[in-house]
Amino acid sequence: MRESISLSQREAYTASFWDEFLWWLSTAEKELLVDCVVDRNRYRIIGTTVLATWAFATLAWTYFWSTITSTLLLSIPLGLFMGFVILSIDRALIKGMNKFNKNKIGPLLLRSILAITLGTFMAQPAILFMFDKEVKLQASLDNEKRKRDKQQQLDSLYIPQKTELNQKKQVLQTQLNTKYNEVTSAREAYVAEIDGTGGSGKVGIHTIALAKKAEYEKLDEEYKYLSATTSPDIRAFDSSLAVINASLKKENEVFAGLLNNGFLTRIEALSNLVKNNGALQSRYYLIVLILMLIELMPVLAKTMLPAGTYDEKVKLREEMEKEIAQNNQLKERDLKELYNQLAHQNDEAFLRQFFKNTLEERKAKMKNSLSKWTGTEKSFDNFWEHVKKDIMTKQEN
Repeated sequence: MRESISLSQREAYTASFWDEFLWWLSTAEKELLVDCVVDRNRYRIIGTTVLATWAFATLAWTYFWSTITSTLLLSIPLGLFMGFVILSIDRALIKGMNKFNKNKIGPLLLRSILAITLGTFMAQPAILFMFDKEVKLQASLDNEKRKRDKQQQLDSLYIPQKTELNQKKQVLQTQLNTKYNEVTSAREAYVAEIDGTGGSGKVGIHTIALAKKAEYEKLDEEYKYLSATTSPDIRAFDSSLAVINASLKKENEVFAGLLNNGFLTRIEALSNLVKNNGALQSRYYLIVLILMLIELMPVLAKTMLPAGTYDEKVKLREEMEKEIAQNNQLKERDLKELYNQLAHQNDEAFLRQFFKNTLEERKAKMKNSLSKWTGTEKSFDNFWEHVKKDIMTKQEN
């Protein structure tokens, strides 16, 4: 004979580990979803979109950190951490979306803005990875332009000082060259006078030749004196110019050492590349749109898929839990009130019995105090104060 099975036990569905994982990603409650045949697949789909977004975010952030750090031992954990953050945000977004929300436009708009912001940012590392070679080439050109701009800035900074030094040096050098030319002309005139090729045309030493010789020797002494007095200043100007040039070279070397191929440099290179390359612009924006849709997938899936019996069960379950919580709270309050009431009754009975049992002892103590006071000369007021202190009761505050 076939075993008789009740209607409620004929269908026994056991979710696999993978199904439970996808349901967890979609923020569905396994206990309620097991009995919702149609909604099982819906929440698998939502969980799959969340999984895809999680994987994409992890890879994008890992690549982002790899452009900043020099070791994968640091970029991989950071990428996993940021991927988990994105996963948590996505789960929070889709958890707050259900058909029973009274205000649907505001939360949906807020979630869309948040998803678009995250998608736009995460699209940047992915695009940098796709156009890695082109971006590196553009970054190299941008760095060379930065070097030229830096050189121009340094030149404009040191030009006044260099110009002043060059002018002072030129003045002294002009004086020295002028005097040297005068000496050269006097020497040539003296030689020409001796050999008869110039001047009077007489060969040998004579009065005119001696005069030209004296003029030449005078100018030569003046040139030597001028050279001895101006050469230190010229060397000082040359030294100052050399110091300025060395400083320029050092600052250029430091600036060149600061140039890198990091994330912001690549982003700027990508922007310049898109701006200057018409063929890349349309493809760039298309890729950004596709990558943004990856981040929007969980929200879009949650919005587009129709609501089923699972949402009804969630609403009914929440209402039931609220009602049970309220009933439990009321019962707890009733128990506390009953406890307080019974405690009051018992304390009242105890106090009545206490005063009844101590009445005779108080009377005896009063008679004893009265007999002691009779044999003394103390006033009645003093006796009354003693009675109030030792025998009378005090009201509770």
